[in-house]
Amino acid sequence: MSLPVPRVRRFPSAINGRGLWTLFLRGFTRFLRFAVEGIGGTLVSALLFLAVFVFAWAGDSGPVPGGSFPAFVAPGIVAFSLTLNAYGNAAFPLIFDKLEGMIGDMLMAPLTPGELVAGYVLSAAAGGLITGAAVLAALSLFVALPIPDPLLLLAYAVLGSLLFALMGFITGLWAEKWDRYSAVETFLILPLGLLSGTFFAIETLPPLGQQIIQANPVFYLVDGLRGAVIGYSDTSPGLGLTVLAGLTGLFWLIAWRLVVRGYKIKS
Repeated sequence: MSLPVPRVRRFPSAINGRGLWTLFLRGFTRFLRFAVEGIGGTLVSALLFLAVFVFAWAGDSGPVPGGSFPAFVAPGIVAFSLTLNAYGNAAFPLIFDKLEGMIGDMLMAPLTPGELVAGYVLSAAAGGLITGAAVLAALSLFVALPIPDPLLLLAYAVLGSLLFALMGFITGLWAEKWDRYSAVETFLILPLGLLSGTFFAIETLPPLGQQIIQANPVFYLVDGLRGAVIGYSDTSPGLGLTVLAGLTGLFWLIAWRLVVRGYKIKS
């Protein structure tokens, strides 16, 4: 009795939707598994940031006319929490898969390089968005945040999450050990977040300092979220969205090209 000849599976479209969804769920489920530490720890850090800077600020008025200091720093704390979480959600699983030898299973799956990048990045960005939303909700309990433009808030949050998830993915490809992941977080991600105008108005800086801060992409994320949450921003929404969208597209191309080349994931 002859065995049936195996047939090559045909996908209904150019995109392997089932495989992409499976990879997304794999990353998102891993995020949910550690949600208590990831989201809970981020909430505690955000509230501590708010408390320290509010206690350190003398008076009720903030750096901008008509606004309180807690309301001024709250959007920056949300941006800081969102980006740091999205970065870690992308870098940590990829490094873990490489060190444990599971990256080979990903490479043998019927997924294109673009689908592989999308699976890791989209799940990481979703985790970052959930964490940012949780921080925003927690801060709203202590600070009056009117949120005059929810759609603009969503647009900036999505672009910020995708951008830093892509940065985390590229870091995960480059890092061969955990110390490299920590080095990028310490010497790049944290400085970008802290030196972004989160806790100060750029008008208080000298001209050179303002130019340096405006070269930081996180500045546009913080400024855009601040405009969407309290109605005050230093730049136009169009400029911030353009900068973030352009950088997100650039980092997507870099990540895709690195996977196509098999950079540090193929022997």
